Amino acid sequence: MYKKLFIPGPTHVRDEILQAQAVPMIGHRAPEYSDLQLEVTPKLQKLLYTQQRVYLYACSSTGVMEGSVRQAATKPILNTVCGAFSKRWHEITLQNGLPCDKVEVEMGQAITPELVDDALSRGDYGAITVVMNETSTGVMNPVQEIAALVHEKYPDVLLLVDAVSCMAGVKIEFDAWGLDVCLAGVQKCFALPPGLTVCAVSDRARERARQVPYPGHYFAYAQMDKRYDKGQTPATPAISLIQALNRQMDDILAEGLENRWQRHKEMAAVVQDWARRYFALYSDERYLSPTVTNIKNTRGISVANLNTELGKRGAMISNGYGDLKEKCFRIAHMGDLTLDDMHWLLEQINDILGL
Repeated sequence: MYKKLFIPGPTHVRDEILQAQAVPMIGHRAPEYSDLQLEVTPKLQKLLYTQQRVYLYACSSTGVMEGSVRQAATKPILNTVCGAFSKRWHEITLQNGLPCDKVEVEMGQAITPELVDDALSRGDYGAITVVMNETSTGVMNPVQEIAALVHEKYPDVLLLVDAVSCMAGVKIEFDAWGLDVCLAGVQKCFALPPGLTVCAVSDRARERARQVPYPGHYFAYAQMDKRYDKGQTPATPAISLIQALNRQMDDILAEGLENRWQRHKEMAAVVQDWARRYFALYSDERYLSPTVTNIKNTRGISVANLNTELGKRGAMISNGYGDLKEKCFRIAHMGDLTLDDMHWLLEQINDILGL
């Protein structure tokens, strides 16, 4: 049975977007492909409020996370850890043999500017990694404030941001905030099938990468730059997904960016209010995500059984991540979902649980 996905990726994909992938294939070195990439790139720059480069990688976001730390590692890297995916970035840094330290908070807590200030003051770092929206906990870290602190007191430190579960769902002002790398897979707030990563990279991050002895190859900005102005990528791009992305970006811009950000806030408020009434919120109330809510299972329900029953009604939510399985459950409110969708889902849960 078809299920509408209320999970934090992959998210529900509209039929129009699925169909946009089904147009005839084109050659990736043909003028038609160059026209496609040159058409979609300015739309992505508008989404991210940037005039700097936005690359398209045929991979999941984890690949670009790895590429970004490799290309920033002229000095040790500070990894901030507040959940499973920020922990992954630290593990990636370690497994690439790069010198690094971490500053870590408990699950459900946020990385604050004060924590970052204290950690950066204790060493000589070249870059810091921050997950903007920690998918495993439902925490939105205050990236704008962290960036302001870093630029004021540690101006040579690059800001690497994983915006995987919030890009295209919240405002990210890449240039105004002074970010250096900001990446996201398209299977979350972009509401596309997985397999493509969007990554904005600052000019100073590209310059830093030139100083790294072994920056890698596939994710190297220098490799991407060889064909960027011609509207091409060095390796074969995910053509069908980029065709769908181009269509989706038209729809996103037609909705209006401010309207899109507001819709995500409104959906989040509905789910958060419901969670407070019937369960409890897992995460720090000061830093709640606008795109995914992590709900503490205070009633001791079987989340797996709830999902089975929801499946019979055409919906799917997420269990808690990792150690939080059955202790929490997550409801995503991102992408092309609407307020009506959220009300319908919560009505189904209430009916199943007898709330």
